[in-house]
Amino acid sequence: MGKVLIIGAGGVATVAAHKVAQKPEVFTEVMIASRTLRKCDALAEVLEKRYGRKVRTAQVDADSVEQLVQLFSSFRPDIVMNLALPYQDLTIMEACLQTGCNYLDTANYEPKDEAHFEYSWQWAYRERFEKAGLTAILGCGFDPGVTSIFTAYAAKHYFDEIQYLDIVDCNAGNHHKAFATNFNPEINIREITQKGLYWEDGRWVETEPMEIHQTLYYPNIGPKESYLLHHEELESLVLNYPTIRRARFWMTFGQQYLNYLDVIQNIGMARIDEIEYKAPKADGSGDTVVKIVPLQFLKAVLPNPQDLGENYDGETSIGCRIRGLKGGQERTYYVYNNCSHQAAYEETGMQGVSYTTGVPAMIGAMMFLEGKWAKPGVHNVEEFDPDPFMDRLRQDGLPWHEMHNVDLEFD
Repeated sequence: MGKVLIIGAGGVATVAAHKVAQKPEVFTEVMIASRTLRKCDALAEVLEKRYGRKVRTAQVDADSVEQLVQLFSSFRPDIVMNLALPYQDLTIMEACLQTGCNYLDTANYEPKDEAHFEYSWQWAYRERFEKAGLTAILGCGFDPGVTSIFTAYAAKHYFDEIQYLDIVDCNAGNHHKAFATNFNPEINIREITQKGLYWEDGRWVETEPMEIHQTLYYPNIGPKESYLLHHEELESLVLNYPTIRRARFWMTFGQQYLNYLDVIQNIGMARIDEIEYKAPKADGSGDTVVKIVPLQFLKAVLPNPQDLGENYDGETSIGCRIRGLKGGQERTYYVYNNCSHQAAYEETGMQGVSYTTGVPAMIGAMMFLEGKWAKPGVHNVEEFDPDPFMDRLRQDGLPWHEMHNVDLEFD
């Protein structure tokens, strides 16, 4: 049905590649490209052994529009799945425009020199994608991604007016490491050390990092302390559903994780600015001054998220708790997915956090190739019909569950 180019060879890209390889009737040709060719080749070898799929590979610097344009022009993909770093969203979108390729990602753009993310940079490409007749699908992971589709599904089927939205993300797994992040450490730590942000009564309210928290009950897991964070899908959801009075995002963290994070910040290892470091020369003739970014150095010594899966047990639970009106009557709705880390590892060799992001990315690309989500312009996922996507979630490893008119644990 179509050619797909996956940019990235990390945990999420690995899961997406497994899922893509399982569907030759949809993804007729596949290429995996990243900065490190050997990682692409190793993944392609696994896919050929397991699924009998021949997957092409390439080396590309996704920071370089020129290199991306050369690669896209050579392979001519119908859709580019950007599963690299959010720093590279704009270069990949630019290359797609220059070569006539459609685009999909799982996280919004973030500049390297500032711990800040918002959709304005990518939304600025709307007119250019429309004029080119190309589709750009933004935020097609789990959160953002499935959580936005859950919201769209609720609005379509159960509510005349969504008034209160709380997105809740619990990882109750145990990777048996003293400290590790479940996706790129640099991106993860930048995200959770920012100030919190939520929407209420027509304005954004800023909080100190981790300032607001409460205990929430998660299905099949139990009570977990949950912390209010800033998260990108809120930005598009409050625009696309203007009846929302309050929208918040919550994530669970264990106390040990928070203790380590506190130390990392206090000793300056969460810094994203360059510092000078005197490194001894190899020949022993003295020192040479090099520049390093502390957070990038920390990333290099922390466990690789791709290597956590084998000993990871427990599960994740991510969903939306929604309150609003239907037929003039107040109702509540809770829709969620629980994902087993071990089941994810057995299928793809990756842990559940990578799995819950990589599967939706594949489904989004499938929705485009099947013509169900093909619409020129730059769109967040809630702007498309949620029904076929929700059907595929159940078929492709992320079954979801509903609770109606239950206590959402929020005022």
